[in-house]
Amino acid sequence: MFHPFEIALCGLSGSGKTTLVEKLIRHFSAYGFEVAAVKHGCHRFEIDREGKDSDRFRKAGAVPVLIADREKEVLISQGTGRLDIAGSTLDADLLFIEGLKELPVPKLLLIDERRKMLPLLETGAIPQVLALVHDGNSNGLERFSLSLFQRDDVTGISDFIAEFFSRTAKSLPLNGLVLAGGRSSRMGRDKAQLRYHGASQLEHMATLLGSVCNEVFVSCRSEQLGSYAEAGLPAIADSYLDLGPLGGLLSAQRQAPGAAWLVAACDLPFIDEAVIAALQATRNPYRFATAFAGDKGCPEPLFTIYEPKSRRRLLESHAAGNDSLRSFLMHSRVELIELDDTSKLCNVNDPAAMDEALRAIGRGGE
Repeated sequence: MFHPFEIALCGLSGSGKTTLVEKLIRHFSAYGFEVAAVKHGCHRFEIDREGKDSDRFRKAGAVPVLIADREKEVLISQGTGRLDIAGSTLDADLLFIEGLKELPVPKLLLIDERRKMLPLLETGAIPQVLALVHDGNSNGLERFSLSLFQRDDVTGISDFIAEFFSRTAKSLPLNGLVLAGGRSSRMGRDKAQLRYHGASQLEHMATLLGSVCNEVFVSCRSEQLGSYAEAGLPAIADSYLDLGPLGGLLSAQRQAPGAAWLVAACDLPFIDEAVIAALQATRNPYRFATAFAGDKGCPEPLFTIYEPKSRRRLLESHAAGNDSLRSFLMHSRVELIELDDTSKLCNVNDPAAMDEALRAIGRGGE
């Protein structure tokens, strides 16, 4: 409900929730994850004071930390400039929540000697429980057919959570989006219909994306739908107008918000199977996007995998007057990949560059 990779730890006061959350934050931070933390249900809390829960979470590595009770909530964020709670938690790779047992978020339920949580579990009042964490006495807990952990088994609990996040990541579909909505003003002809490899560039790029994507779509303007129908690919007409590539991506995300999108411009004739495979293999679904570093180390935005959680941040960028995908990548937490031959990312926008590309590919004179 707050983050695509979230998990809650719930239990009675004194059951060891805070200590376990603190240890888990420290564990995942040590493996390179940026972790956000939410503590809910506390009473008359104090903010970030030495030894308090928010201070413990922050020192364990959580950025940001949200602490809340029924009357107020406070976001503790170091130097990010973010004021909204949901947006700040998205900046992190993972989110650990203490509390919120009634909400439909995946959770671990801590059971202590009082066992007052068991009737709520039996009646379904606590949804989406993945495992039970006990104080050493697991008698009678087997009847719930859930994974069981002793609360000091931080390694076992961490491995269980890591596997859960991994399954969640693998369940996110990857769609392909060939950007063909440009007006090709410098080229003087439709760049999607140019032929560098026999087939049109639109068909060629769609075939490449099809090797790693569940489905492949063409992104275009509404008046282009008829001309691209013969390619036999489903098309997504821009519903965000005059935004360039950003409009095409936002339109695709609107159609399938739960999917990641491998965006590829149709004017990249040097992209091949090896480059596609490298991007797919290095994909980091915990970040906003996975992109290649092009010339001068700047990310190449028109051959990038954008994860589902990027949609909110992209809309915020547009609302702030910034429609540049490259700027978004440069100022967001993304997975950046070095490419041995950055000329593979060269785009071709005018007739002279097209002739040069044809010669390089071995089709000069066509």
